[in-house]
Amino acid sequence: MTKLASCLWVTCPIIIGAGPSGLATAACLKKKDIPSLILERADCIASLWKLKTYDRLHLHLPKQFCELPFMSFPANFPTYPTKNQFFDYLESYKNHFGLEPVFNKTVVSAEFDHRYGVWRVVTLGPEQEQIEYVSQWLVVATGENADEVMPFIEGMCDFGGPILHSSFYRNGRSYQGKDVLVVGCGNSGMEVALDLANFNARTSLVVRVEISDN
Repeated sequence: MTKLASCLWVTCPIIIGAGPSGLATAACLKKKDIPSLILERADCIASLWKLKTYDRLHLHLPKQFCELPFMSFPANFPTYPTKNQFFDYLESYKNHFGLEPVFNKTVVSAEFDHRYGVWRVVTLGPEQEQIEYVSQWLVVATGENADEVMPFIEGMCDFGGPILHSSFYRNGRSYQGKDVLVVGCGNSGMEVALDLANFNARTSLVVRVEISDN
């Protein structure tokens, strides 16, 4: 049961999401002496990087193209930092700018109140307590890959083996000597397939090809 909501007036911008974009937005505001309130549904910053990525993940672009505003990567980092190095960088970034996200606040709605010219942002906490934050400004920085998308594939219900989304994959150690089908050839699909092959899994890769009439 959801507990009764409390209502908090926020005199600064609300930022939803404590990933790289949310942290960068807060830092840019702070450089102009504008505070912000960062709401994050997880219990840590950059939860996608910390909780939903495979072990071998590195940045896919050179580090100079991935650094956040006003703070470069450490000089001793490789050209393509590991996921742990990137997370450490984000943690240092947060501390350097004194950012203090409010964790375990899942935003369930965000609506603009035209009558009063404010945003009303409602969150749920771990005990289902509900809080409504009211502010004139709202920045949504939840990312495009925050939630996994598991498409329905004919025959899935009859398949006897495990079906795993890449956000739950860590490494191929437990797949050694097994037949594994990877669906998709994006960055994650290609790297997961390579990782499985390195762990001696019998790996196949399915690619959707768009055929043009031209």
